[in-house]
Amino acid sequence: MKYPQPDNALAKKMTTASVVISVLVLILVGVMRQVKIDLGIDFSFLPPYHALFNTIVAISLISALWFIKQKDVENHRRSIYSAMIFSALFLICYVLYHFTTVETTYCKHDWTRGVYFVLLISHIVLAGLSLPFILITFTRGFTFQVDKHKALAKYVYPVWLYVAITGPICYLMLKPCY
Repeated sequence: MKYPQPDNALAKKMTTASVVISVLVLILVGVMRQVKIDLGIDFSFLPPYHALFNTIVAISLISALWFIKQKDVENHRRSIYSAMIFSALFLICYVLYHFTTVETTYCKHDWTRGVYFVLLISHIVLAGLSLPFILITFTRGFTFQVDKHKALAKYVYPVWLYVAITGPICYLMLKPCY
């Protein structure tokens, strides 16, 4: 397939924005557990939406892979746009929830506790570490730097998919504790 010329100037701007966004998000996530804000609204209804948004991200990522394997670049892009939009919605709701709601702790004291914490910790660490790489991989695809996009995507994709899948699993495991 013939792609448009890479837009290196836009890629540079988007890469800078990706780094800035990643740093700001990591700061927000670090602060949200320390600071609680009373907006006068109960946001305790949000966790199922976090899981739903992450599930849609996972489905979008799987469809994106399927489409690119079929050489259907346009539907691949649409699937990635969907994954990006629902990841952003997840992040907004997640930060809002954690800034306004007391954290729920895992309430079971059986073998699932260890499984839960392994999944949760790996989910959180990989989500934080992968964010700038997800944004930069998106930038490479968006600006038609196809070879650079492919080179990053082969590493970033499985991590992003893992994060998108483990989020809903952690929610389902924590659900009895709400």
